Amino acid sequence: MDRWGERDFDRDAMIDPDMSDTATGWIDADIAQAITTVLVAPDSTPALGTVLSRARIGLLHRTRDGRVLMVNDRFCELLGRTPADLSGLPIDAFLHPDDLVRAKAVHAGHMAAATPFGIEMRFVRPDGSVIWCDVQASFVCDAAGVAASTITVAQDVTARHLAEAELRESEERFRLATHAAGLGIWDYDAIGDRREWSDELKAMLGLPVDAPAVIAQALALVIPADRHRLQALVAAVEAGDGNHRFETVLRIHRADTGEERWIKTGGWRIEAPSGRLARVLVTTRDVTEERTAEDRIRFAAHHDTLTGLPNRAAFGERLETAIGEATRLGTGLALVLFDVDHLKETNDTVGHDAGDMVLRTFGVRLRAALGDRCTLARLGGDEFAAVIEGTDGTDDIVARVRAALRVVREPLAHEGRILDCQATAGGSLFPAHGATAADLLKSADIALYAAKASMRGNIMTFAPQMRADLQRRSSMLCIARDVVRDERIMPFYQPKVALATGRVCGFEALLRWRHPTLGTQPPATIDAAFEDLDLAIALSERMLAGIVGDMRRWIDDGVAFGRIAFNLSPAEFRRDDLVDRILGHLARARVPAERFELEVTETVFVGRGAECVATALDAFSRAGVHIALDDFGTGYASLTHLKAFPVNTIKIDRSFVGHLDDDAGDAAIIDAVVALGHRLGMTVVAEGVETEAQARYLLGQGCDMAQGYLFGRSVPSDEVPAALAHAYRTARAL
Repeated sequence: MDRWGERDFDRDAMIDPDMSDTATGWIDADIAQAITTVLVAPDSTPALGTVLSRARIGLLHRTRDGRVLMVNDRFCELLGRTPADLSGLPIDAFLHPDDLVRAKAVHAGHMAAATPFGIEMRFVRPDGSVIWCDVQASFVCDAAGVAASTITVAQDVTARHLAEAELRESEERFRLATHAAGLGIWDYDAIGDRREWSDELKAMLGLPVDAPAVIAQALALVIPADRHRLQALVAAVEAGDGNHRFETVLRIHRADTGEERWIKTGGWRIEAPSGRLARVLVTTRDVTEERTAEDRIRFAAHHDTLTGLPNRAAFGERLETAIGEATRLGTGLALVLFDVDHLKETNDTVGHDAGDMVLRTFGVRLRAALGDRCTLARLGGDEFAAVIEGTDGTDDIVARVRAALRVVREPLAHEGRILDCQATAGGSLFPAHGATAADLLKSADIALYAAKASMRGNIMTFAPQMRADLQRRSSMLCIARDVVRDERIMPFYQPKVALATGRVCGFEALLRWRHPTLGTQPPATIDAAFEDLDLAIALSERMLAGIVGDMRRWIDDGVAFGRIAFNLSPAEFRRDDLVDRILGHLARARVPAERFELEVTETVFVGRGAECVATALDAFSRAGVHIALDDFGTGYASLTHLKAFPVNTIKIDRSFVGHLDDDAGDAAIIDAVVALGHRLGMTVVAEGVETEAQARYLLGQGCDMAQGYLFGRSVPSDEVPAALAHAYRTARAL
């Protein structure tokens, strides 16, 4: 129905019966017809005319030439005129110019047929004010059936028109706002059973602009897994159930491209005063980018960005859940920590891009190797962790992890270089090694430390003794820090004698430290400190300062101390300034480099960074410093290493010397080492010589030098002159 146009008197033209006359301002056509009937009834009484004259609807009865037959007060109020003014007044005088042509045409057409009609138009009052009126007109005919007069019933509907204008303005603002916000509109008129989709909504769904607003088509675009949500909303709306506001998020496949998109839908149910559903307004918004961003944020919050594996936080949650399930089912599980070996060296020597490649490859390989019922995570740095559920005990876990470690150890090529992808593992079992996540982590960490100390590239499972070992190591580190801070390092010196002449050729400097109450302590009490780079260097610095100071003083005093040997820990070779640091000490004290000897163990030759070790030893050798290979025969060095590195001296380990008298195998090894050393042009020194019989045997085999309790124990620097004399006398007595 066109609210601006003509309305015939039929029930279909009426507004929803649930809407009140007061709310709309419209006059029911039946009422208007009844009024007409009363006015023309032959028995109409003056009392009835008085009632009608005071009615709140305007009544005007005029002949065709404009003569007023009857008009009530309300009609005069509507036009702002008196009854006398209205008599003979043409409609041009009180009708709005924009409505005049249309109104005249409608009036003329219906008058010719003498049929009633309804129309809305504007009346203009003498003061210029304008009101909207709903007008119902009917005709009184003469005997020939020709319309002789017109009865007009008018109702002021200005308030409604103003409200509608505000509504149109509000709807326009809403339309503009939704367009700016990228919202699509789905408008359902429940009374008229009409649906409208905005162009934005159609574009969002990938539909053409002329596509009809059909629910079935919208449902077809929703992916099956989410379709029930939209169906439930539609059913609830049609049944009048549910809240006045509703919201859901679902996925669609665009009609044009098939692309999957996330759509957020929010709606309002508007009811008529009777409670009947009048309208449903739905807004839709494409939230794909937001969901994608949220998914990325959620993923980043629970995953490691480099490997894509769960991170520490997510792993902690999974471990707690696994423990709960194992407790409920009475099953076991294992927690395994993995430490990628030598990652720092890879980063430092090849680059962090290579280190990242190692970590990514390690994660991929390990996840595939561990198989089902396993959650793998990267805890940070070079540390990974796995929860393995449904385990069959320690043997099962050890076999499974060892097999996985063999898989990840396969060579990894990166930019023409082969990278090390080896790892070491430590494991703990639930509930044997801990009933909580924290306890399992502690136990696995202790086992990992033990494995790194003695079984690199393998796995060790937790044992109670490991906890005691860790506590002992922690205690050693604390003591070493105190010793360094309080300057309690003391070099002691043990003589080395030439077996053939009895002359003292030098001393080995041995670390001792002073305990406030227990006195002088051996290095074994702080042994763990030599594996810690920072502490090892700090201890070495203090030892070097003491040794070089003693050497300078002995030179000044004319003490013939020979050459002083100093033990370098493997950790110290990780420092780039090792050569400059030691040679700098000697230079500042004006001690000739030839008077200094460095003792290294075989492990530095075969560990990672062997190239750096070779470079450092070459630099020392060129400066005149002697190099001694300590504990020969107990490590992993090969004859190739003896040729490749600038070694001047081989030291036979005390474990072979101690059983010379009763073990022919040890004697044979000593014979072979002496012969090998001499063939390579090296000096051979035997350690741990405690008896004259041992010394005589070594002398007979051509061993060059010896040291041990037979010739003297280690002594502080001020006792070195006396130690020289004692060692000489003992050696000469052989």
